[in-house]
Amino acid sequence: MTPQDLVKALRTVPEKKLRLVELAWDLVKPDGQPDMDKAAKRVDEVVAACSEASAYTQATQGLLWQLKHLGR
Repeated sequence: MTPQDLVKALRTVPEKKLRLVELAWDLVKPDGQPDMDKAAKRVDEVVAACSEASAYTQATQGLLWQLKHLGR
């Protein structure tokens, strides 16, 4: 891996504040149990937040692979 390869890999993983974390806080009751009524009303947001988190995970895994193979 060249330094240019590393820079390219780093650019695939943008700094991100995942919506999933905020949404999870919004969708629980004060006792910590999931509020299924709220979740049902916001299912499109839940799906979008899950997709966002999944894409971020994939990009992060790709970067991790690049870093593990940096010296090879």
